[in-house]
Amino acid sequence: MIARYNTLGQAKFYVEHLGADFSDYLKENEAYAASLSVTVQALQAWGRYQIVDRSLLANFVFAPSDIVVALGQDGLVANTMKYLEGQPLVGLNPEPSRWDGVLLPFQPADLGAILPGVAADQRVTRSVTMAEARLSDGQVLRAVNDLFIGPRSHTSALYDLSHGSKTEFQSSSGLIVSTGLGSTAWLKSIVTGSLAIARTLGTPSSEEAYQPMQWEERALVFAVREPFPTRTSQATLVYGRVQDGAPLRVRSRMPDNGIIFSDGMETDYLQFTAGMEATIAPSATTGQLVI
Repeated sequence: MIARYNTLGQAKFYVEHLGADFSDYLKENEAYAASLSVTVQALQAWGRYQIVDRSLLANFVFAPSDIVVALGQDGLVANTMKYLEGQPLVGLNPEPSRWDGVLLPFQPADLGAILPGVAADQRVTRSVTMAEARLSDGQVLRAVNDLFIGPRSHTSALYDLSHGSKTEFQSSSGLIVSTGLGSTAWLKSIVTGSLAIARTLGTPSSEEAYQPMQWEERALVFAVREPFPTRTSQATLVYGRVQDGAPLRVRSRMPDNGIIFSDGMETDYLQFTAGMEATIAPSATTGQLVI
């Protein structure tokens, strides 16, 4: 907010001018600053370290022997992991009273005791299967939770979708491909909404029919969002599993505005315009989250 409004005073004035309470923003900022201070002290006592801002993750080169520490919400852990090549990742919860922290098993005060065990390869890590989109021009994008393929704005996505021996031309609001970790989030919301609509229309369905995958399972699940059948487009290939050796293929028919982004980071995307093909499968690289 300071970056947007230039100063803390102006940010406070803007929010309070709208009748909102600014104090919670201050508390959150103070809590994060305190957690960052504790984290840096632990790193200084440990040895050489480098602080990397979230906005620079896509361009930062991590060394094979690095230990990576993420201080922030769960999304930061996911967005950090996809740029790693199997280096151990420690997730620190800056404010446990505010954030659930599914991917944040530790607090900043724990870091000093954790680092020696991680460096000696004596800490337990949990493998996380990632999704990978590989474009026909050689570009690659990974996802820890989800890949989104579709339009940049609220328009229709046009593409050819191939899975197994079946290919369809589709018009939809895009599709997502989720990992085991992501199967408890965005994908679950899509399935939950679809089942609720089916029940409203009188089709028997149960929420228990959907079971999320394990984080380490070597499989992905794709779901087409709001498929629209027309004279030329179909809507039968809308959900399925993607495994090693049986990738999902998507060929764009969008002259412009077609994109692929991962884990909710819309600013870090690949252009996906007419003629380009994306091959999507579990990534050969797996994330390693210290637990």
